[in-house]
Amino acid sequence: MKISTTIGFDGAPERLARQASDFESAGVDLLRGGEVYGYDLVSTLAYLAARTERVELMTGILPLYSRSPALIAQTAATIDALSGGRFVLGLGTSGPQVIEGWHGVPFEKPLGRTRDTIEICQKVWSGDRVSHDGRAYSLPYDGGTGLGKPLKFMNRPPARDIPIAIASIGPKNVELTAELADIWQTIHFVPDRFQQVWGDALDAGTAKRDPERGPLEIIAGQFLAIGSGDHIQEARDAARGLIGFYVGGMGAKSKNFYNDLFKRYGWVDEAEEIQDLFLSGKRAEAMAAVPEEYIDLSALIGDEGWIRERIQVFKEVGVTHLNVSPLGPDPLHQIEMVKAWSE
Repeated sequence: MKISTTIGFDGAPERLARQASDFESAGVDLLRGGEVYGYDLVSTLAYLAARTERVELMTGILPLYSRSPALIAQTAATIDALSGGRFVLGLGTSGPQVIEGWHGVPFEKPLGRTRDTIEICQKVWSGDRVSHDGRAYSLPYDGGTGLGKPLKFMNRPPARDIPIAIASIGPKNVELTAELADIWQTIHFVPDRFQQVWGDALDAGTAKRDPERGPLEIIAGQFLAIGSGDHIQEARDAARGLIGFYVGGMGAKSKNFYNDLFKRYGWVDEAEEIQDLFLSGKRAEAMAAVPEEYIDLSALIGDEGWIRERIQVFKEVGVTHLNVSPLGPDPLHQIEMVKAWSE
């Protein structure tokens, strides 16, 4: 397995560059970051491309609704060129609260938009003139002045299709990921319940997959804390707070993708309780309602023997990139240890 980690994007470029360099030296294979409604992710990755040498750089995620497919393709080609071919294009739909609240566009046709974006990106990278007739996009635009015409990428196109990672949790979106993507970016991943939640969707998508793409890679993981001491409980609290926020408050009562996922894992009553408590303003009680079993199965927190055992569980279900967020003393040493155990 390769090792990936998430890097913060708070607008302090020198700190981020040092952090990226340290992670690269510790053996991290892939750095990824998110974009919501703070500093934009693309500019930061372009900066880090010049300050790193080996590590892959990934948007994890670039919201599909925030840019046109052609601009996404241009952006990916640019960062790939700046990094010497080290870029991975991570895409996702985000959710209606962000897309409609921040970007001011309707959250509609998520599956069609995902498929169209991937296909348009690959057409742009081919260097040929781009035309497309999809469910969400048509190039040239079917309407308007009628003056649009097929265009092609003006610069040298990438030497190969840039790897595409899709962040997905819904069954239909995961099926689409298994069909079209190079990498599946998971969230709140529980390897022990992997097959019962994802098996059917992945099988259906894989059946439609072009065999020339090779097998789907998987990024999964969470907080990392090795040993004993106060940092172990702090890591468990962090894991509890993260899932509690997503299951309880990331979305509306009637539409919360992460709450639905928690139920599909089998924690139905717990998901209802967490959400009810969170939405009623009882956040501490909501976090306390997160089952200990979830933390045990999803995070890498404990002594060396336990961590090594859990790494094997992730590996056995097909995880190719173990994503770790180290907490506690000497985070770089923890990454080095996990790197050695995962090889």
